[in-house]
Amino acid sequence: MYALELGGEDDAFAVLEARSVAPDAAVVAPGLATAPAADTARAPRLAYTHAVSRFVGQTDAAVASARVVVEAAAPVEGTVAVHARDVRASAGIDTQAAERELGRALVAAGHEVDLDDPDEVLRAVFADDVCLVGWQAATREGGYGTRKPTSRPFFQPGGMDPLDARALVNVAGARPETTVLDPMCGTGGTLIEAGLVGAEAIGIDAQTKMVWGARENCRTYLDDDPLLCLGDATALPFADGAVDAVVFDAPYGRQSKVIGDLAALISGALREARRVASRAVVVADESLEAVARETGWTVAAHHQRRVHRSLVRHVHVLGAPPRDVESRGHDPDDEAHS
Repeated sequence: MYALELGGEDDAFAVLEARSVAPDAAVVAPGLATAPAADTARAPRLAYTHAVSRFVGQTDAAVASARVVVEAAAPVEGTVAVHARDVRASAGIDTQAAERELGRALVAAGHEVDLDDPDEVLRAVFADDVCLVGWQAATREGGYGTRKPTSRPFFQPGGMDPLDARALVNVAGARPETTVLDPMCGTGGTLIEAGLVGAEAIGIDAQTKMVWGARENCRTYLDDDPLLCLGDATALPFADGAVDAVVFDAPYGRQSKVIGDLAALISGALREARRVASRAVVVADESLEAVARETGWTVAAHHQRRVHRSLVRHVHVLGAPPRDVESRGHDPDDEAHS
């Protein structure tokens, strides 16, 4: 069992991403989740999970209760330290007092405390009326601030924050030995984050300046250049099933330069994405569930993220239909027998 400390204010979105490394993660309190299994080697690459710990126990949000959990825990080897958090100040805990109390419990159990360079860190995280205790297994990597759209060599308004771009490629399943395509790559934020988690990133855009700008941005942050080319998202130059996942942020009409009909562009892009991949994560400023189904997708998840008063991002997680349904297509006899 593992304890997960979620980041941001949107727990549902954070746990959606966390399931890319902990498939059955579930929220148990504001900012906290548990999961029966987790890939701790990949966990540092999550955007909206601060830490993953080997689960020791769950109790109410009281330091005395947390101490009982610690006293009953199996000992660990090496030196130890304690880190306590009160998530969003929701539990009213004095974290320094909690660290001292739990540190005394560890010393009483025979552990040696080393605050500078411990071999193991005990994390006690309080939120609302819950406390999760665990031994730290992974913490989130840094560097997101250096990749903000305004910090990149090539900037255009409307670029997605790197935390969100990282979360989207994780939800899409990006990892080493996978290929991720962004057919509306813009300034390359999605490509950068896909490349940083080890995936092969491919970008296409209809504007020459975006292709050149995305290439410049990718070269700043990635060791290897992704494949980038000028092209049409509705007519991709790839064979059927050529990539593992497609990720794109659809144009928002007023904010993006779109040639032709926006609805036709999105529909065509979804249809082509379905042809080249069996999984997609698509962001828009409105629900695309109906058009996604019309273009051959099943909607595995649909999450709404409020960016500001006038913009809500709809995140659609799309998958291929079951093989038997896909191969059969629509058979009128099915209705007669249903």
